[in-house]
Amino acid sequence: MATRVDDCGSWQTVWLEPEAVVRHHTGLSTLSPPDWDDLEHADHRIPPVEPDGRWSRRWEAALGVALAHLVAATEGCPVLLPAGPVAELLRHAIGRYLPAGPQARSVALAGPGIRPSHPRPDILLVPRHPLTGAPWRSDEGTVVPLDSGVWAYLARPDETSPLPATGVLPEGVLRDDYPLPPHPRYPLTPHHRAFQDTLARLPAVRSPQLLRYRDMCR
Repeated sequence: MATRVDDCGSWQTVWLEPEAVVRHHTGLSTLSPPDWDDLEHADHRIPPVEPDGRWSRRWEAALGVALAHLVAATEGCPVLLPAGPVAELLRHAIGRYLPAGPQARSVALAGPGIRPSHPRPDILLVPRHPLTGAPWRSDEGTVVPLDSGVWAYLARPDETSPLPATGVLPEGVLRDDYPLPPHPRYPLTPHHRAFQDTLARLPAVRSPQLLRYRDMCR
């Protein structure tokens, strides 16, 4: 009645056979779809590191897709990342796919709950809707969509400081109830197949400059 794809190198999906499945209404009330404001909830964030200390596969795939959109938006030109989690987590990955140099285009997070930054950035990293996949829209610049759980973590990362919010710990007091965050042995690297497949499907890839970029990536 269905075919399921569940492999480490592919998106998880289920294809139903139309002639073998009959749709019936259950009579139960349908839940309202998640709203953009739901992305601000702490339980929507996806940590970049798994409990075993490895990078999240969802982050690697989402970063590959977002990088393809970023390359298309910049036509392979350098970018300038904002300070904070975006630069700390994405600098290495973006450096593998975009060159460094002058006249870099500015990048910033945008989305629900984030005030517009000034001066206006050239490119905005915005979340995809968790249900429809549609990107959050903005009239302030070029939009690059990002997985909503990844975006939520970048916009509001977990609290990581073992120090109190105000003041300092008393002298001689050590904290042993606050585990150190896991650190993978290598920098975060995007899924290259996700990057290539996404870039190949973007209309902008047909421009001469991006065709040269794809040949260089090969």
